[in-house]
Amino acid sequence: QVQLVESGGGVVHPGGSLRLSCTASGRTASTDTMGWFRQSPGKEREFVAAVFRSYGRAYYADSVKGRFNISKDNAKNTITNQMNGLKTEDKAVYSCALGQRLTLSYVKRPAGYDVWGQGIQVTASS
Repeated sequence: QVQLVESGGGVVHPGGSLRLSCTASGRTASTDTMGWFRQSPGKEREFVAAVFRSYGRAYYADSVKGRFNISKDNAKNTITNQMNGLKTEDKAVYSCALGQRLTLSYVKRPAGYDVWGQGIQVTASS
């Protein structure tokens, strides 16, 4: 079994920054893919960013490119999402996800991920 524990999040003014971290424990593998999705009330879960642990390639939603940066620390089984230039529309519950045999065609799709964290609130508000 794999478990994900998220930390970070909170409330900032528009233009501010926050950092999310997610640590995996249990039967993890170097071939895992880890990423972030977000969901706002009344909206579907939306892909944010992901990184392949094996070769470090990162993928981003168009809405966050240039503002968010996802990084990995394989030794700590941790990924970090540095979020800069936060906008009011970034407000959502952000969930960490892990895919154990994810293929590229599924990297932006929730169905490709096997384990999910509890979620953490991120808000940019004036």
